[in-house]
Amino acid sequence: MAVVGASERPGSVGRTVLWNLISNPFGGTVYPINPKRPNVLGIRAWPSLRALPEPVDLAVIVTPAPAVPDVIRECAELGVQGAIIISAGFKETGEAGARLEREILQIAQAARMRIIGPNCLGVMRPPTGFNATFAGAMARPGNVAFISQSGALLTAILDWSLREAVGFSAFVSVGSMLDVGWGDLIDYLADDPMTRSILLYMESIGDARAFLSAAREVALTKPIIVIKAGRTAQAAQAAASHTGTLTGSDEVLTAAFRRTGVLRVESISDLFYMAETLAKQPRPSGRRLTILTNAGGPGVLATDALVSGGGELAVFGDDTRRALDAFLPPQWSHGNPVDVLGDADPERYARALEVAGSDPGSDGLLVILTPQDMTEPTQTADRLKPYAKLPGKPVLASWMGGSEVAAGERILNDAGIPTFGYPDTAARIFNYMWRYSYNLAGLYETPTLTEEPTGGRDAARRLVDAARARGRTLLTEHESKQLLSSYGIPTVETKLATTEEDAVAEAAALGYPVVLKLHSFTVTHKTDVGGVRLNLQGAEAVRQAFRGIRERLMELGQADAFQGVTVQPMVTLSGLELIVGSSLDPQFGPVLLFGAGGTLVEVFKDRALGLPPLNTTLARRMMEQTRIYQALRGVRGAKPVDLPELERLLVRFSQLVVEQPWVKEVDINPLLASSERLLALDARVVLHPPSVTEAELPKLAIEPYPQQYVSPFRLKNGEELLLRPIRPEDEPRMERFHRTLSEQTVFMRYAGLMQLSTRVAHERLSRICFNDYAREMALVAERKGGELLGVGRLTRLRGTQDAEFAILISDAVQHEGLGTEMLRRLVEVGRAWGMQRIVADILAGNRAMQNVSKRLGFSILPHEELAPDMVKAVKVL
Repeated sequence: MAVVGASERPGSVGRTVLWNLISNPFGGTVYPINPKRPNVLGIRAWPSLRALPEPVDLAVIVTPAPAVPDVIRECAELGVQGAIIISAGFKETGEAGARLEREILQIAQAARMRIIGPNCLGVMRPPTGFNATFAGAMARPGNVAFISQSGALLTAILDWSLREAVGFSAFVSVGSMLDVGWGDLIDYLADDPMTRSILLYMESIGDARAFLSAAREVALTKPIIVIKAGRTAQAAQAAASHTGTLTGSDEVLTAAFRRTGVLRVESISDLFYMAETLAKQPRPSGRRLTILTNAGGPGVLATDALVSGGGELAVFGDDTRRALDAFLPPQWSHGNPVDVLGDADPERYARALEVAGSDPGSDGLLVILTPQDMTEPTQTADRLKPYAKLPGKPVLASWMGGSEVAAGERILNDAGIPTFGYPDTAARIFNYMWRYSYNLAGLYETPTLTEEPTGGRDAARRLVDAARARGRTLLTEHESKQLLSSYGIPTVETKLATTEEDAVAEAAALGYPVVLKLHSFTVTHKTDVGGVRLNLQGAEAVRQAFRGIRERLMELGQADAFQGVTVQPMVTLSGLELIVGSSLDPQFGPVLLFGAGGTLVEVFKDRALGLPPLNTTLARRMMEQTRIYQALRGVRGAKPVDLPELERLLVRFSQLVVEQPWVKEVDINPLLASSERLLALDARVVLHPPSVTEAELPKLAIEPYPQQYVSPFRLKNGEELLLRPIRPEDEPRMERFHRTLSEQTVFMRYAGLMQLSTRVAHERLSRICFNDYAREMALVAERKGGELLGVGRLTRLRGTQDAEFAILISDAVQHEGLGTEMLRRLVEVGRAWGMQRIVADILAGNRAMQNVSKRLGFSILPHEELAPDMVKAVKVL
C-alpha cells in the first residue's frame, strides 16, 4: 500500500498515518509517496505511484483536497482497487469542495475503484495489526466492529476502550461516504469471522436502500446496534398534508430500523452495553422481567425504568409463589420485585434466582445487590455463576457500590452475566433487548396471504393519467375515492352535483340525512374553508348548504375553486376514527402512516410509520405501535375491530403507494373502523407536479414485489404453471413442497442429505421465502390451486459482480422442461442486475443439472476450491 502525502513534519496527518502503519505490522509493504523528500521516517520515499516498483492494492491519501482528483486519476490508471481519502476540504466547505467530490467519484466509478472517505479518520483492523488512521493509538483486538461518521468520536471511543480493555474487530471512520457507505460495510462485516456485532454512530443515512437491504440480511445473524445523531431534524414537509406534518425523518428512520431488525439506542454507553449483553446472554422472548433485590429502593427504581420504557414486571404463578414462600423469610415482598431482604446470604440469592428463573411467566431476570453489613457480594456472585446460562432468559446484575463489590462484578462478568452500576440502567438494557427480539421476530413471522384486487392497478393508473393530462396535481374527493376503491378500500358512496337541483336530486336518491362537501380541483382541506356540511335532513337544507359553501368561497376570494359539491349519505355508524396516509421523506421516499384520525389528528399525534410495501405481519406491527391499537382490540365492553381485515386494507393501501408512483401524498381521514366494517369517509390525493419527470420520481427504500417476472409456462405434458417471484406468504406452500422431495433430489440439490425436520424448520423457510428482491430472486412454479412444484434462486455474491443460481424441482415434474425455463429466467434477472457472470456449484454426478446449464450456454469447469466431486457452471453475460 501507499501513503500519498506522507510527511516528516511533526504533528502532521501524513506523518501520523505512516507511523501507525509501520509501527503496527500488518504483513504488507508500505510505500511513502512524497516528491520532495528522498525518505520519510527512514523509509525510502517515491515521487509518485507510477514510480513504485510493484502494483499497489490500497492508497491512503492525505494530500490537500485540490490535489486529490489527480491522485485518484493516477490510482485508476494503475489499477489500484481502493483508496482511503483522509483529506478534508470537500463538500463540507461549500460548492467548490462538492465539485471536487463529484470529479473524484466519476473517476473512481469508471475504474471500478472503491473509496472510503473523504474527511475521515481512516480504518483500523486491530486483529491483523492494520492501522491506516491518524489516531493516537491502536485499538485492542476484539469481536465488535465500530463504524462512525465522526472521526472525533472515534478517537474518544478509542481512548475509552483502551482504559476499559474493550476490543474491536474493525474501527472505521466513513467520513462523507462519497462511495463506500453503511450498506457496503455491513455486507463486508457480515462475512468477517472476527466480527460478532456491528455498532454504528450515524449522522446521515446516505444510500437508504443499500443500508436497509444490507441491514435486514445481516441482522438475522449479527446484532446491528445504532446510535443516530440529530433526532430533532425534520424532513422538508408539504404543509398542506396531514401525513406530511406528522412524519419527521427521525421517526421514519426509527421505523426503518424496526423493519430491518436493527436496534436503535439513545446513548453511546448503551451502544457498548448492548454489544456486551447480546454477546453474553440470550435474547428474551418477551418484555416481562423478574427483579431480585436485597433492598426495596433499588427494586422500585428498576421497576420505574422498566415500565416507563415499555417493559413489564413478570407475574408469578401460584407454584412459584409457594416455592419462594418455602424458604424466604415471612417478610419477603410476596411479589415482583422479589425482596430477599437485607440479610440475604449467597444461598438465599441462588435459590430465589433458580425458582424465579423457572417461572414460565418471566422472560428475563435482574439481580440487584446492595452492600449491607450482612451482605457477601463476592461469595454471592460466585454462587450465582451456575445460573449464567438460563435457556432463553437473559440474566443481568447490578452490584451497587464501589470497591466492596468490584470483585463480585468481575466474577459475574467472567461468568457471562453483564453487570451494571445502577439497576435502572440494567432495566433499560433489558427493554432494549426485548425490543430487539421484537424487531427480529418480525423478520421470521409468516404473514397471511392477501389476494391482489384484480384490475385495480390499471384502473387507478388511467384515473391518475387523466388528471395529469389536464395539468392537475390535486384529485377531487370523488376521484380520490375512486382511486381507493380500485384497490379494494371501501368508501362512502359519493355523487357529484354541479347545481342545487342536482344536489337535491342526488340527496333524494341516496336518502336523508346526507352530507355535502366541496368539490374542487384546488382546495386541499375542505373543512378549513367551510366546505363540509353534515346531517342535512331535507331538500331545503341541501339547497342552503350548497349556497353556503359557494358563498363562503366567494368571501375568501376563491370563487374559482368551486366546481360543485359531492353528496354522500350521512354515516351514523359508530366506531373509531383512524388515519391512513402516505407522504414523501427525502431519504426514504414514500412513507406510510397509521394512527388515530379525525380533526384533532395533529394534536394527539398518535401514529406509527412504516415503509412500503407491507404484508399482513408488517401491517399488524405498525398498528401495534399506536395507543389506539388497544381500543381497536375492544375496550370497556366494545366489540373489537376486524383486525385481519384492517391488516389487509393497509396492505392494499401500501400496494397503491407502490404501484402508483405519480401519487405524491394520500390521506384517508377519517377511516371509520368498527366491529361491523371499515369505511373511508374522506380522502385526499396529491400528484407530483408536471415539472417532475419519470426519472425524478422518488424511489422506494425497499425493493417492491417484482411483478415483471410473473408469467405463465407450459410443461412438456401440456400443464400450465405460473412462474413468479416468491412471497413471504409462501412459507406453508414451501413446507408442503419440501415434503414431496425424494432423498435423491435433496442430495443432488444440497450435495448431501438434509433431514426433513431441518428442511421444513420455520426459521429456515421464513428466510427462504422473505427475499430482498434487490439481492436475491427466488422464482417458484405454481400449479393451479396453489401447489408449488419448483423453486429457482439467484443470489448476488457479495463483493463481486457474480450471482449464483440454485434450482430444485419436484420429482413429479422433473424432465418436463421446468428446470431449463427456471434457469433461463434467472439468467435474464442476472442481466437486469448488471451481473458479469452467473455461476453454480454442482455435484459431478448431477448430470441433469449440468445438461440444463450447457443448453443455456454455461461452461462446466473443474472446481478449483471444493472437493473433486463438484464442478462449477459458469456463464459470462
